[in-house]
Amino acid sequence: MSLPQTHMTQSPDILCIGSVLWDVIGRSTRAMQAGSDVPGRITRLPGGVAMNIAMTLKRFDLHPALLSVVGQDLDGQELIAAAEVLGLNTAYLYRSQDLPTDRYMAIEGSNGLIAAIADAHSLEAAGDKILRPLADGRLGRAEQPFHGLIALDGNLTVGLLAQIAASPLFARADLRIAPASPGKAERLLPLLGHPGATLYVNVEEAELILGRDFSDAAEAASALVARGANRAVVTHGPKAAAKADGDGCVLALPPAVLASRVTGAGDTFMAAHIAAELRGAGALQALQAASNAAAAYVSGKSEG
Repeated sequence: MSLPQTHMTQSPDILCIGSVLWDVIGRSTRAMQAGSDVPGRITRLPGGVAMNIAMTLKRFDLHPALLSVVGQDLDGQELIAAAEVLGLNTAYLYRSQDLPTDRYMAIEGSNGLIAAIADAHSLEAAGDKILRPLADGRLGRAEQPFHGLIALDGNLTVGLLAQIAASPLFARADLRIAPASPGKAERLLPLLGHPGATLYVNVEEAELILGRDFSDAAEAASALVARGANRAVVTHGPKAAAKADGDGCVLALPPAVLASRVTGAGDTFMAAHIAAELRGAGALQALQAASNAAAAYVSGKSEG
């Protein structure tokens, strides 16, 4: 099934660059530890940070386009079809003949994420081929760079993220950046100085980027700005989230919920924050809207 051609060619509001893959998630309502063997549910859904952000943006009536690599294998064909059913613009994806479609596998219990493996080797191997639409005139070129919102995830290689930080193709972009996972947070260091960048991280990721401990999100967000970030939005699980920039810092407390899932919560928060700002929400309103959306997602009461 595919959507009408007019839907697929609509000019995008925002570009989502990074991982587009299949999420294979095993969830149990029981607490788990290493070696646990428990009943639960296993699902396969479109996923990856860029895809998760795009799907949430679409639910806010925005029109995101994906820039990533998807193989021409059966998994890739099915993933493209699923993305188009969701109303996502797949026209700018790099379709590799040689690289398989990436996958992510996670195990979640009632006590949170137990383990995960991200098989994003194709994204890393594709490198800057995924950025061709920003250089060949379809979305921009060096002398007329893309001027708009870009959501960028840290699944890209250190080298490619450093290239993006210095590239004229991104010089005028409103860059919204997520690390993808704590283990990849330090990859974002080259982007700290980009004049249009907003970092979306949790406290643990901020600690890894800056190499120091923080007591709360406000301290972490302020430290990232002091280190050179244009803006920083920091979450802290069920505790208050913070947004800091040159004008100061604001806080928002997410509603208390019983967590039923974890994977994708940060992506939902980021997308909801972007959507709120595009609707004209102020700093505090946008942060609270994002916190509410992430809490609803974690509780299982929202789509996704």
